[in-house]
Amino acid sequence: MRKYLFIIPLFFHHISDGQQSKKMLPCYDLTEVLKVEPTPLYKPHLDASKSFNVKILKTTSTVQKYINSGKFHSIKKSGKGFKVQKLDYSRAWMVSKGKATLEKIGARFSKETKGHTFTVSSITRTLEDQCRLRKVNSNASLGISSHNYGNSFDISYVRFNGVLKNNPKMEAALEKVLKYYANAGRIYYIKEKQQSCFHVTVRNY
Repeated sequence: MRKYLFIIPLFFHHISDGQQSKKMLPCYDLTEVLKVEPTPLYKPHLDASKSFNVKILKTTSTVQKYINSGKFHSIKKSGKGFKVQKLDYSRAWMVSKGKATLEKIGARFSKETKGHTFTVSSITRTLEDQCRLRKVNSNASLGISSHNYGNSFDISYVRFNGVLKNNPKMEAALEKVLKYYANAGRIYYIKEKQQSCFHVTVRNY
């Protein structure tokens, strides 16, 4: 009986060590992530992202490094013309031009719609965030995303004034504002139908 008492604790200790090692492994394979080729439509977004001299955001500590150095700036939960929804898979931090451009887009949208607001559904993501997101959303990018550099955000085109509902009039007004900034060389944007959002990447103008 005593032999079993010695064997059992060692057995459980071994399992615990295995679980701990597993937790420390990243949930993504960077080599595989880097192999994924961007589409021609998406490549300008990645090129714009790399121009801010921000390395791929892998983990929380990478984001914190840019926050501490003053490179990343906090995005308020709401501003003129926009509200940021609860972010489960991204962080409300961006490069300064990202923050300024989001605020300008919001202000212009508010002016053109006489006070209405749009909803920001995603901002900056680490590769870890992206990996977690993929577990609940198979449409999330398998490769590098411009969200991984701190200069992209998503705007829902089915949620205005905090209400989830198709609103063609507000959607058209929002795209008109985005086209204005795209034509001015400030942003790139893509309409993502599966996510019901406009993916916006700020250029280093």
